[in-house]
Amino acid sequence: RYSSYFVTLRYSSNAATNCHFLFRPPRLAGGLVFKLVFSNSGAYAGGALQREWSAASWQYKIRERNMNPAEWFSEISDELWPGQCFSLKVKSVLHEERSKYQDIKIVQSESHGVVLILDGIIQCTERDEFAYQEQISFLPLCCHPNPQKVLIVGGGDGGVAREVVKHPSVTEVHQVEIDERVVELSKQYLPFMACGFDSPKLRLTIGDGFEYMKQHEGVFDVIITDSSDPIGPAESLFRESYFELAKRALRPNGVICSQGGSFWLDPSHVRSTLDYCRKHFPRVTYGLAAVPSYPTGQIGFFIASLNPETKFAEPCRTFDEKEIDQMGLRYYTTDVHRAAFTLPRFAAKALYE
Repeated sequence: RYSSYFVTLRYSSNAATNCHFLFRPPRLAGGLVFKLVFSNSGAYAGGALQREWSAASWQYKIRERNMNPAEWFSEISDELWPGQCFSLKVKSVLHEERSKYQDIKIVQSESHGVVLILDGIIQCTERDEFAYQEQISFLPLCCHPNPQKVLIVGGGDGGVAREVVKHPSVTEVHQVEIDERVVELSKQYLPFMACGFDSPKLRLTIGDGFEYMKQHEGVFDVIITDSSDPIGPAESLFRESYFELAKRALRPNGVICSQGGSFWLDPSHVRSTLDYCRKHFPRVTYGLAAVPSYPTGQIGFFIASLNPETKFAEPCRTFDEKEIDQMGLRYYTTDVHRAAFTLPRFAAKALYE
């Protein structure tokens, strides 16, 4: 990760040009690594960091930008969202470690409360996590006429479990999370989400979701995959083989739902994943949720049904205001359910035509 600085570059003639200066501490010893990006030419140079560095007649003077690396977290990924990032001011780092599978960081932010970060990517914030958890849970649950037995793959923070057990038809929830440390740390630092693990309906297994589904064919009414982005340990959850396996683990007329990224960032990836689903399910769609702390402020869900008569935008079960309040829902309503499947024209053309 790079922290950001402005640089003024001066030549002996006193001519000046603005540059963008990025630096990061390397994982191994050897000093700080940096690169300069010149705004007028796009060129860059690299070397060892110094506050003032003179080479020949060039002089680089570094002026710190409004992002102190000791106070800000910036979600930078050239692979997932090149050229942009979301930043949060950090009050304190609550925990940081490398688990068997990924880097885990939990911070207390100034504006979004407690934040869970895996491999440098924000997974949830205390301020807006409910929007994602409610949509990824209630959209598929309400697309099934009687969702009694549910499987959650991933979701180690407990947020999806918290929402799924609220649905009055659900009697049994199985959850498989590969990284036990995410579960343990969520119980310690994110109790407002990890309370989902306390439900008597829930059976938590630490293990591999692929293997679990292989051992439970024809068992579940709904399968919800709450994964991180399609890199690292979650990459396999976006491949065709995963949807084929999920299909076999469903009962007749079963429904699946997976985290689906954003069509603003990579519509071709969203389209290709939908195409994988279409090979194994007669009804497939893409739903939306607004989550401010996610890239582009929006995230989608791949939803598929084995029932060819499924009408995703018309929920099989609706809830009145009293029921919504009793379940403690803050984002999901029947109207929000219907609206979630209405896409902007350019997105609908990119994904469905």
